[in-house]
This record gives sequence, C-alpha cells and structure tokens, in this order.
Amino acid sequence: MRIHLQDFAGHPFQVHLSRALAARGHEVLHSYATQYITGHGRLELQADDPDTLRIEGVTADSPMVKYSPLGRTRFELRYATAWRRLLAQNPSDVVVSCNVPLFTLARMRRYFASTDQRWVLWHQDIFSSAIGDEAERKLPARAATLTRQAAVGMERKIVRDAHAVVAISEPFRRRYAEWGLSTGHVQVISNWAPIDEITPAPRDNDWSAKLPDSALRLLYAGTLGRKHNPLLLVELIDRLRAEDIDANLVIISEGQGADIIAEATLSNPRVTVLPFQPASVLPSALASADVLVGLLEPEASQFSVPSKVASYLAAGRPVLLLAPVENPAAAEVIESGGLVAQPDSLGVAESLAWLGDLAANPARRAEIGHRSRMIAEVRYDINTIADAFERILAGPGGAQVESNACDSELTNLG
Repeated sequence: MRIHLQDFAGHPFQVHLSRALAARGHEVLHSYATQYITGHGRLELQADDPDTLRIEGVTADSPMVKYSPLGRTRFELRYATAWRRLLAQNPSDVVVSCNVPLFTLARMRRYFASTDQRWVLWHQDIFSSAIGDEAERKLPARAATLTRQAAVGMERKIVRDAHAVVAISEPFRRRYAEWGLSTGHVQVISNWAPIDEITPAPRDNDWSAKLPDSALRLLYAGTLGRKHNPLLLVELIDRLRAEDIDANLVIISEGQGADIIAEATLSNPRVTVLPFQPASVLPSALASADVLVGLLEPEASQFSVPSKVASYLAAGRPVLLLAPVENPAAAEVIESGGLVAQPDSLGVAESLAWLGDLAANPARRAEIGHRSRMIAEVRYDINTIADAFERILAGPGGAQVESNACDSELTNLG
C-alpha cells in the first residue's frame, strides 16, 4: 500500500507509526510543516530505516504568523497549495491527515473529493472549539457566534467526508453525534509514545550536566500555547521555594508561553528556559527530571489530550498533571501513582505536599517511575497500534479497533 502520512506538527509518535508501517513493506511518505516550531520526532532518515520510508518537509510560500488571524489563515491556505504539489508528485493509495489546521484541511477536503483520493482524518483536536473560544475573546458577540458556526460547519464537513476517522478519545465520537453525523466510520485509538526511542535513563547524564542541581528537579517539555497557563509553572516553583522545598524548574519550549516564563523569572536561578531539543537527546532530557509536569486549561481539556504525558510515562518518571481530572490523560497519570490537580492556584497548593514527599523520598520517586514505564510498555506497543492502523487504512472490512485494548494486562502491575 502507498501511504502518505501528513503530520503537520512533526511530533514523535506520528513518524514512529510511519516507520512501523514502512517496516511492514508499505511505501510510506511522511510529510510535515517545516515552518511550525515545536518539539519534533526523528524527522531525518536513520541508518536502519527501511527503503520504503521517505520523509519530506512541506513549506508554504507565506510565513506562519501564529497569533494573527489573517496571517495564520493566509499561511494555512498556502500550506494547502504546497501540500497539494507534493501529493500530485507522489500518488498514494491513502492519505492520512494529522494535526493539519482547519483552513488547510477544509481546502484539502475539496481537493481529495475532486481527485477521488481516499483519505483518513487522524483527529487530534477539535479546531472549531478553539477558534470559537478565541473569537469570543476578541470579537463582538454576534461576530463571535458567526465565526464559531462557520468553523463548526467546516470541521463537520471534514469529519463527514473523510473515508475513515481515527479519534484519540471517546468525547470526539460524542461531539460528532452532536453534529448530527454518523460515526460508523470512526475508530478510537489513543495517543502513545515511541517506547523504543524514549527509554528510562540516569538522572545524571551528559545533557543534565549543564543544569543546576537540587533535591527535586521539575521539567516541562512541550508547547506552551493558548491551551496552557505558563504562569502556573512560575507559581509552582515560587510556592515550593516558600515551603523551603529545594527544587528547580526546567522549561523546554519556544514561543509566547516560554517567553512569558523567561520574563517572569529573569532573576530566578531556580528556573531554566531552554529551546526545543533535538529528538536524539529527548530521552536524556526527560531523564534529567525527578518529576515531569504537564499543563492543560479546562476549556481545552475535553478534546485535547497532552501527548507529552505519554512521553513522560515512557521516560519512567513521576508525572504531575495540572489539568481537569476528566481529561483522558489523567487516568494513566493517576494509575502510575502520579498526581492530577486542577490547573489553578488550588491545584498548585495541592501539589506541594506530594512534591515535598517526593523530594525527601527517592525510593518513592523510583517506584512511581517504574510503574509509569510499565504502563507505557503495556499500552504503547507499536505492533498492536500498527495492526489497528493497517486495518483502517485498508478500507472497509477491517476488524473493529478498541481504544486501550491492552488495559486488561495492567491487572498484573500491582
């Protein structure tokens, strides 16, 4: 099968799937947006990659202006043009669209229909919800309502017209039903991390040698966008200091959120802000932490599942997730022995006792980290995941896919 997997974000587990499918003999073209700044997976061919894998960056002839509605829309439409050129040069039996922005995908939906191209929507976010929320913050009520309705209309048509939809959690399927859509073409496959690439490593390593030391090192790695409140991380480290807990904080991110933290902690030696790191050093970076931290605001929680949590579990470290407990990622954090607390000052206060205990108890940290890794090894088996995607990509007639099909195996984890 000739597969074109477009992951706009270039994240680790999407290219991990492309490698797994290529290793099974499929001809896989994995493409991504060169202008989107975020933490990337292994987007260069490796010596042991099969000959059936190609990786290509896609560049629009317009700059990406992330927080300008007009500039962002112009970029997304021109990105569709650049992606179409790549598709025309590389015929595929099936195209997979992941993390592709709404306006790009709305234009591509029509292109796929005009060329009879079979395509699968791998749905990571309900973009129309975010667009509607942003419109309500910036526009008069009537204009905001019309903007939300237009965005929902576009996304509804995208879900309707995809030959198959891979949703990352059950709330997506419920939202489709609310839109009046049939969900017979929808399967749920939870996000994962590449456990053969992200493995537990010593806390003290070549990468961590440049960091300040303390009894408890916290680390946040990933995007800090509109779905996150970066100042909560500043509040967290300040409250730990006030409680005389010897801790420091490392942020690996770029963009507006990282800049806010850097400015707020300019003279604070307990906070280190670093740019996104190469995929090759990600295991060492995550291993440098005693606790890995995730964030998600309440309005984004229902449909946004922070994939960084899967990477954190794979790294074998305790996880602190400041997000609503209803978020799909929360269950695995709680099961591992990590802590889920609300993304507000009350949640930060709740975290202090747990973090203080971990600072004084290395054995407890190791126990939680071990369980985190065990959960990742059971749930993130790429062979099981690739089996599921193969059935979907092959078209109608494949067996039904169940989300977290390996859950029953966790009964032996203690």
